[in-house]
Amino acid sequence: MTTTSHITPAQDAVELHGLRKVHGTGGRQVTALDGVSLGFPRGTFTAIMGPSGSGKSTLLQCAAGLEQPSEGRIVLAGVDIGRQTEKERTELRRKHVGFVFQAFNLVESLTAAQNVELPSRFAGTKVSREQVEQALASVGLAERAGHRPSELSGGQQQRVALARALVTRPDVLFADEPTGALDTVTSREVLRMMRMLVDQEGQTTLMVTHDPVAAAHADVVVFLKDGRIADRIPLDRQAGVNNAAAIATHMARLEA
Repeated sequence: MTTTSHITPAQDAVELHGLRKVHGTGGRQVTALDGVSLGFPRGTFTAIMGPSGSGKSTLLQCAAGLEQPSEGRIVLAGVDIGRQTEKERTELRRKHVGFVFQAFNLVESLTAAQNVELPSRFAGTKVSREQVEQALASVGLAERAGHRPSELSGGQQQRVALARALVTRPDVLFADEPTGALDTVTSREVLRMMRMLVDQEGQTTLMVTHDPVAAAHADVVVFLKDGRIADRIPLDRQAGVNNAAAIATHMARLEA
């Protein structure tokens, strides 16, 4: 198993070069990321795992341009975001990045379709009705466009959140524990949908998770420990449940 990833700019949707992130000052400094270099190939699904405090969420936040590293370089959708102003980074995220979180963050008074187009309205841009319909259709909710969140199951609500993230056809989808609030059956439904989007739509996806079963849907699992890459394991898509077992065993070793 290798602990580094070869970065090929022409093939990677996101590149991290020598990423370091330090929180605090003086004697209270905490190093969240310590020299991470990693490439995320276009059209692939990567799961990021590690013990609590290993730097998973910090890596995701930095890779998405939500947080600036203390050192290192991030290239997102072909753009070196360290050379951009905050306004330019915000615009880049709006055009090229989608987010899905553990909380669905849907507005209860709005329909599924209205929730999907809401962020674009806030951003001062406009998506067409056709784009909204296509986004909902891509997650299997074409017939639920007029339903409000209270009329949808938890899994359907998360799929609306997924459609909202995908409506602008982002280069990269960032997911932070997207199934953390779902039961086992509903979680698998959402993960199958995310996997399908990678396979059929070529959607590049980065997902932080603590769940080996969720991680088993990815093409590769990157393990972090103490802010560094501890390992990187490509998955055999034919292995099924055996992948989850292998991932769980690996996590147990890291946490020991």
